[in-house]
Amino acid sequence: MREELRYITVNSDGGWLGILGSAKGLLCITLPQHSAQEAHQLLGDRANHATWSPHLFDDLIQRLRIYFSAHKVNFPDELNLSGATTFQREVWEITRLIPYGETRSYTRVAEYIGKPAAVRAVGQALARNPLPVIIPCHRVVASDDRLGGYSGGLEMKRYLLYLEASGSIQ
Repeated sequence: MREELRYITVNSDGGWLGILGSAKGLLCITLPQHSAQEAHQLLGDRANHATWSPHLFDDLIQRLRIYFSAHKVNFPDELNLSGATTFQREVWEITRLIPYGETRSYTRVAEYIGKPAAVRAVGQALARNPLPVIIPCHRVVASDDRLGGYSGGLEMKRYLLYLEASGSIQ
């Protein structure tokens, strides 16, 4: 039996967001986009087989809007990481614990999961993060405080870090 998928695209202060989930939890969230169509497209092919559910994600949408207006928000949502490898889940679970407004290095994340030599693999796992902001991979930087890479682009990473820095002051 196939898992029923649900999705929505919604506008926020940062732009259009796409959210895809199932009864098992969130599967994918997009970073802010210029249009609803772009957000929908970034959810991937699974969104084409999902049901539009404007009310299912109301609480999450409200928290994302608060987040993108530079306020601290928690995301305790259930995640459906069934498509991820064990290593990816380990990296994402540790990354999810990085506090709002703080950063950690790729090296430190690798050490936290007990694999200090896996720094590059940590970066690769973060590049495949389907739930940016919820799993705050933008909070992981190089050991010398350079931004490193980011699937949403370095400008987006810089924006999210700036947003959190200004939000932690409020």
